[in-house]
Amino acid sequence: MEDRWLSVDEIGGYIGVKRDAIYKWISEKGMPASKIGRLWKFKKDEVDEWVRNGGAGPGRENHCSVRSGNNDRKTSG
Repeated sequence: MEDRWLSVDEIGGYIGVKRDAIYKWISEKGMPASKIGRLWKFKKDEVDEWVRNGGAGPGRENHCSVRSGNNDRKTSG
């Protein structure tokens, strides 16, 4: 099984939304993402779980983790 980091465009294509929605979901809905340098990267299985748990749904606050390039977990909200 392939377990690689996906880009903003790749994860947007996978779930069928535009890149602007991805950036909004990271900042407003806590979409699981890791910032590596200037780039956001995603693990498909983490995004799948987030979507299944209603993360992209209306009224969802920022409850998921975002990781910086050094993999320290940061929780917002």
